[in-house]
Amino acid sequence: MDFDSRSTEKSSIALACVPGGIPPAERPAHFALLNRLFANHAQERRDVAGGYAFRFDAASFDDVARFVARERLCCPFLDFSLELSAQDGPLWLRLTGPDGTREFLDAELPGIGARRASTS
Repeated sequence: MDFDSRSTEKSSIALACVPGGIPPAERPAHFALLNRLFANHAQERRDVAGGYAFRFDAASFDDVARFVARERLCCPFLDFSLELSAQDGPLWLRLTGPDGTREFLDAELPGIGARRASTS
């Protein structure tokens, strides 16, 4: 894939959730995990092109990976990127997508308000 063409492709992706993407029996656990991660464990939020990057402690890796595995089922428009630094350094999760992704994340993710925000 030509990485330069990704921005063109991204703008044509619909920002739409798949309501049945996460099976009904798994939704309560997924939303509890989402709330725990973003309201309690996200240590920082940075604006990045097309979305946000969130910093977590390295110990959150399993929970963040579980969140990504489920969230991509209901939000196929999101790009997920995980970066885990050496020697128990921080874990960064980038959530990006088409126009409107930041507004979607602002509405859907708890605890990502301006008190934790920084820009870079």
